[in-house]
Amino acid sequence: MALSLALCAIFYVPIAAAQWPSTMPSPNVLASVAILAVVCTAAALLVFAALIDEIGPVRATIITYINPAVAAVLGVLVLHETFTLSMGIGLALVIAGSALATRPSGRVQQPTAAAPEAALSSAPD
Repeated sequence: MALSLALCAIFYVPIAAAQWPSTMPSPNVLASVAILAVVCTAAALLVFAALIDEIGPVRATIITYINPAVAAVLGVLVLHETFTLSMGIGLALVIAGSALATRPSGRVQQPTAAAPEAALSSAPD
């Protein structure tokens, strides 16, 4: 994660430098950006790292599909945006795809046979 964040930062530095504001933003704006950076981004990365540790990196990427669906629902509930048919279809597809991607595989793993040396060492004398 650190490498991907560093690469993103390197990519965005020239873009940010080209759009540097001519005046210093207000203290409220600076505080808002700092809070978003520390609380939202840092907390999200910590939670995502815990999720990766718990379910693995491949299955953890499913959260990237759920995030826009949550944003759409919050937009309707909090910002009173219009819920359209295409949003409903997209939400249903995201939920169905995420459920399919995270379901158990159904394969039962067979226990591996113990090494012969281990069987000999546990035999009674």
